Formats: sequence, structure tokens, C-alpha cells
Amino acid sequence: MKKQILIVGSGFSGMWAAISAARLAELEKSHELSITVLAPVPELRVRPRFYEENVSTLVAPLGDLFAELGINFIAGSAERIDSTENTVWYRDAEGATKQAAFDRLVLATGSQMRRPAVAGLAEYAFDIDQFGSAEVFEKHLDSLVARPSTAARNTVVVCGGGFTGIELATELPARLRARFGEDTQTKVIVVERGAVMGGRYSEALRNTIAEASSELGVEWRLNSEVEAIDAEGVTLKNGERIAASTVVWTAGVEAHPLSQQIDGERDNQGRLKVTESLSVPANPHIYATGDMAHAKTDDRGNTALMTCQHAIQLGKFAGHNAAASLLNVEPYPYRQVNYVTCLDLGAWGAVYTEGWDQAVKSVRDEAKKIKIAITHELIYPPAADKSVAFAAADPLAKFV
Repeated sequence: MKKQILIVGSGFSGMWAAISAARLAELEKSHELSITVLAPVPELRVRPRFYEENVSTLVAPLGDLFAELGINFIAGSAERIDSTENTVWYRDAEGATKQAAFDRLVLATGSQMRRPAVAGLAEYAFDIDQFGSAEVFEKHLDSLVARPSTAARNTVVVCGGGFTGIELATELPARLRARFGEDTQTKVIVVERGAVMGGRYSEALRNTIAEASSELGVEWRLNSEVEAIDAEGVTLKNGERIAASTVVWTAGVEAHPLSQQIDGERDNQGRLKVTESLSVPANPHIYATGDMAHAKTDDRGNTALMTCQHAIQLGKFAGHNAAASLLNVEPYPYRQVNYVTCLDLGAWGAVYTEGWDQAVKSVRDEAKKIKIAITHELIYPPAADKSVAFAAADPLAKFV
């Protein structure tokens, strides 16, 4: 009977976990493992690009790749995990409830937008957190063209000035001009509770964000929080009213709620704290990876962020170590010492930094080329070729 590795999720971390596990089985010339990915559809949804236009194109099919590598696929959505019986209950495409057994489980279900109790958020705000909601937002922007030109129609409020909020806000002026024409006066406003733009970033990076925002005409409301959202706009807690037909929520993410079904310590984003092999201490046959894992990247106190940069490498280590534990091979301790930031800033360009201190290395067009190389090539799945895919899935190979 083959040992079962079940990977829940086909995002960056889940996809690479599956490839990495298959790679180790091939290296060990083992036919003892069966590797299965459970996800709604066999595709990678390129979430880091959901602030862009043409969201429907931002998916990469995985069927041929999985077939080439002997990775099984189950179409379904995981609903319940029994860590004692080693079973995942899922709902298939027809709505039936089924179960899948495992010897090792890799939890790679990612993260979702945090939805605080803000009046009107659920009813009136858009988001670009998931593929479907990003499509809804894009269709809404298209629908605005048919409306009369008013200050409210021509204004977009972005709630949250983090990475996603900045990339969306700086991209929006061009997206609005493409719909309304160059002569229409548009307005993009970022509502940020912090006292400065990009508060968690280095001073050099913050200054670059401020320069780009100024040049693009993106306004910021700092030290501000949303009181309520309605069909006509936003009311801030300081009493300011912003008339807007479009409000987008980008303020914060948290681990997928499946993490709550696993015994273990969590951080304030709901991520499971894991060992250096990425297993969950209370359930060593379960591995958390990607946005589900609170993992140390180095010996200097840095922790993996909820980024595809970290998810990709976390997936490679998790898949390798899950397979290693069944093949009596020594695991690799997860390490990801190098860290870069590449922030798209719309028509202004982009900014590229290196290191956890975020030293700015390039800006504008030069940085934009790096951003495009990363988001259009580097993070996409490998070719459906065993040698290419396995070389890329080596956890110890250079990534960034």
C-alpha cells in the first residue's frame, strides 16, 4: 500500500509542495508514495497580479504539469480535517461530501482578506483578494462608463495602505483614464490608519512611495479609519465624508480558517507556528506552508511574510520534508535568508529593494522591468517537463 501525501491547496505553496515531494520520490527511486493535490480547480491563480487589468487571464493551468510528474488531483474544497483519523473531508464539484485519507498532510490553503465589523463593508465594498472578487471589481469599473460623469463616479477610495493597497491605488489612475478618457478628472484616495505612507517599510522605500503617489495624483488620508461604507461613499471616524461610487477594501489578511482545525500555537494572523521542518509540533504528520505557516526564515529573528516570494520556497521545503519523513531521509531545515521587495507603482514605474532593511536598488522603469520579470515569469509554474520542474523544485536551489 502506498503512503499518501495529501496537499490541500494549489496555490504557490501547494503547487511547489507537490512538485518537490515528487522530486524527492524520483531521486530516491521510490514508488512508495502517492502525491495528491486537493483544490477546487487544477490551476494556479496568480494572486499577486489581481490589481491589474484582465484578471480572467491571470491563471495558469496545472493539469499537464501534474500529469507529467505523476501527481494526482482531486477537484474539491476541503471543509474538515480529522488529525486523529488522518482524514480530510471535502465537497466535490457536484456538491457531494467525500473524504481523502493521508499519511502526511500539507496544509497550503493560503490566506483571505480580514473583514472587520465595519458598517457596510460586506454590502458595498469591493476587494481584489480572490480571483472571483477581483473579476467582480473589474466588471464594476467597466460598468461605471455608462454612468454620468460625477465626482463620485470618478473617485475610488482604497481602504488600507499596505502592499496591495499601494499597488492598486497607483495602478488605478491609468485604469480610470482608459475608461473615462484623458480629460476626465479622476481621484484615487488611500485611507490609512497609520501616521505615514508605508509605515512598515524603510524610509527610502516610504519616500519613493510618496514621490510616486504625488506624481500620479494619488491622495492619502493618514491617521484615518473607516467608520462606515455605503452606496455613495465612505465616512471616516473623524467625520470626513468622501463621495465615491467605488470603495475597495485591502486592509489586512489572515490565514485560511482551516488552520483553526489543527491543534497548535498560532500568531495574530492565524498562522500555525511550525518547526524548522515546517511540521506542526502538536501534529508532526501535518505540515503548514505558505500563508498558513508562521516560520522563521533565518537565525536573526525574521519570519516569513504572506508573500508569494516566501510561499514558493515554503512549499518546496514542506513538500520535500513531508516526503522525506516517509522515505527515512533527513529533512531540510527551512531557511530563506535573502529577501527582496518589488512594489509596482503604476505609470510612475516601480521600486526594487534588497534585504530586510529594504535598501532601494532601483526605481521607475528599471525597477518596472524587474517587477514584470518576477510577476510574469518567475512566479509562474514551470514547464510540464520533469527535468525542468524538478530542477526548479529543489529547496536548496537559488531562488531570489
